[in-house]
Amino acid sequence: MLFSSPQLLFLSTLFLGTTLSVSSSSWFGAWIGLELNLMSFIPLMSSKNNQYSSEAALKYFLIQALGSSIIILSASMMLFSTHSSSVLLTIALLLKAGAAPFHFWFPSVMEGLQWPQAIILMTIQKIAPMSLLSYLTFESVTPIFLSAIILSAIVGAIGGINQTMLRKIMAYSSINHMAWMLSAILISEPSWLIYFLMYSIISSSIALLFNLQEAFHISQVMNLTGHSSQLKLITFLSLLSLGGLPPFTGFIPKWFIIQEMTSAGLFMPLFILLSSALLTLYYYMRISMSALMISSPKTKWMKKSSSFSYLTPSMIYLNLIGLLAPSFFISMT
Repeated sequence: MLFSSPQLLFLSTLFLGTTLSVSSSSWFGAWIGLELNLMSFIPLMSSKNNQYSSEAALKYFLIQALGSSIIILSASMMLFSTHSSSVLLTIALLLKAGAAPFHFWFPSVMEGLQWPQAIILMTIQKIAPMSLLSYLTFESVTPIFLSAIILSAIVGAIGGINQTMLRKIMAYSSINHMAWMLSAILISEPSWLIYFLMYSIISSSIALLFNLQEAFHISQVMNLTGHSSQLKLITFLSLLSLGGLPPFTGFIPKWFIIQEMTSAGLFMPLFILLSSALLTLYYYMRISMSALMISSPKTKWMKKSSSFSYLTPSMIYLNLIGLLAPSFFISMT
């Protein structure tokens, strides 16, 4: 079981805070939802089996508290200057979402989490800040959006190249995908929702695969036992899907964004996004190719192989749905 009964209670209040923040009609209600979401996630981060969880929880609390204080400051400034308050509000939400140049906390917090908690941080915790950012697509904050898009793409691509910890690699991957999601917010809300849904499914499937293997380091993926070649292949395909390589599932939302950005004439940000996607494919390939080419039957530390048979069909379908049912997604465009 991934979560205990008290953790399920906090998980329900976390969803409640996210729902309240997204559906609120005022910034005060959105701030209350963000605070409820924050205070619900901190108990989920703590773990007796992880000595770094307390440090990660403290870092997360301080950063999110800073973002909340900036939101309160921007709300008070709305009485005097709408432009300044919108800029401050955008900066606070980018900080909460972990987008560059306010990304410095995200990899270090991810490093101190277990894989189930990391899935929540990469997916659910981004819903409220990104939804609130979609309400701020004014002309005054467009330069901030474009700067965050370019910096997130560059930081997410370059930062993961020299990493050997899988959680840090997934963190920098999330920062890079944040650039694509911010681009989708500038285009339209359905584009962002489609991209976020696809990203959440693919990244969660990869994190579940790593959790199944009890892998936190690249060398642990390499040292899988010889009978787990099927698991290696699924991990390889899932990482290619996360990188956005056609015809896998991860290419479908990027295909939408490429079409829309081309129609809008945003060629320079699109060039940076595509270049960064090639760099992210490099460190995905480094994990998967090493795991496929190197086999060490001596290390038999994998304990959860019995449950893999239940996950195999779902993992294959999730990451190959773009190949299996392309006509459905073509009709959506």
